[in-house]
Amino acid sequence: MNLLEIGKRAQQASYELALLDSHKKNEALEFIASALEAQQPLILDANKKDIDAGIEAGLSDALLDRLLLDADRLSNIISDLRQVIRLKDPVGEEFDSQVLENTLRLCKRRVPIGVIGVIYEARPNVTIDIATLCLKTGNACILRGGKETIYSNIVLVKIIQEALGAAGLPKAAVQYIDNTDRALVAQLLKMDKYVDMIIPRGNAGLQRFCKENSNIPVIIGGIGICHLYVEKTADFEKALAIIENAKVQRPAVCNALDTLLVDASIAPQFLNKLANRLVPLGVTLVAEEKAKAILGDAAIAAQENDFSREWLSLHLSIKVVSDLNAALEHIREFSSQHSDGILSNDLRQTNKFINAVNSAVVYVNASTRFTDGGQFGLGSEVAVSTQKLHARGPMGLQALTTYKWIGVGDYLVRQ
Repeated sequence: MNLLEIGKRAQQASYELALLDSHKKNEALEFIASALEAQQPLILDANKKDIDAGIEAGLSDALLDRLLLDADRLSNIISDLRQVIRLKDPVGEEFDSQVLENTLRLCKRRVPIGVIGVIYEARPNVTIDIATLCLKTGNACILRGGKETIYSNIVLVKIIQEALGAAGLPKAAVQYIDNTDRALVAQLLKMDKYVDMIIPRGNAGLQRFCKENSNIPVIIGGIGICHLYVEKTADFEKALAIIENAKVQRPAVCNALDTLLVDASIAPQFLNKLANRLVPLGVTLVAEEKAKAILGDAAIAAQENDFSREWLSLHLSIKVVSDLNAALEHIREFSSQHSDGILSNDLRQTNKFINAVNSAVVYVNASTRFTDGGQFGLGSEVAVSTQKLHARGPMGLQALTTYKWIGVGDYLVRQ
């Protein structure tokens, strides 16, 4: 596999995409949506091969859940794609306009970034999400999925490329590295001549490797360790419903709840109610010493590293804290700066929490499961960025653009 040729083709495709109007890009996206619908049996058959291989390889239930594509999930993915079609195209938007004293008219105009390289693991929906958002914003993309999704991704990219060709767009706008040799990742990270941004979506090891070895700007994110703090004024029943949703609805994703912090003044009453609600649902409560003393046999004792784990399963770490300051101290030490929240009816406490927590998304009386491009009205997302530059939180269309200054004069010269 010649990655340099892939890079050259992607860069050339990005030049062509940058000249397209919104109508042409949306038309191509509808071609892709229709092709995915028409080829559903082929897609699901390829995904079954990945699932079967994953079971044989002993993948965890959490990974198999991330890997799975069924008819409902595929339908939802296509629905998200069509939602992106309906969204406003940010490319070409002008802002911060001004006229200087010398009559030079200045503004900033949103433009595509160029070529986006995305390295990800066992989630085939990411292939469609990234291709969709990149095409809508006039970016070409080079995709490298994990070996667990190789059959699904090869079929998906082939369908996307055929739809692009039918729409009159360059097939090289979406390319896939179908060789699972990890050396190719290292090579991709050095292709700064052709690739403008790298987005790794995977475990901490992958993110660290990309950050340390890339010549290209890297967007870090997508790792959970999400917290909720139950403050003493919280409504118990409503809080329990939020905790159940955040932990149980889909435990294998990055916005699922990992750690629950409970104010000491309410811990005896609240934790027993929590156990009665979650244990029958299959949740394993992993409690530090104070919480374990209250929960007894309803919980297992937390080990040294349990509060620094993204569980991706029906495990929930629990800690009793003395007050809000203790909760903030714990979150600062262990949070991945993804999504953290407070359950409280005290406005002063919630405002302090919002100002003090340094996460991409901070919630008040809401489930962490809302950290999602579709839920935020972005259609879908290319990643959830946990860094501060250049984008933060769910990355939708606008996060895949940059801007250029436009200066217009009447044959103006500098004095």
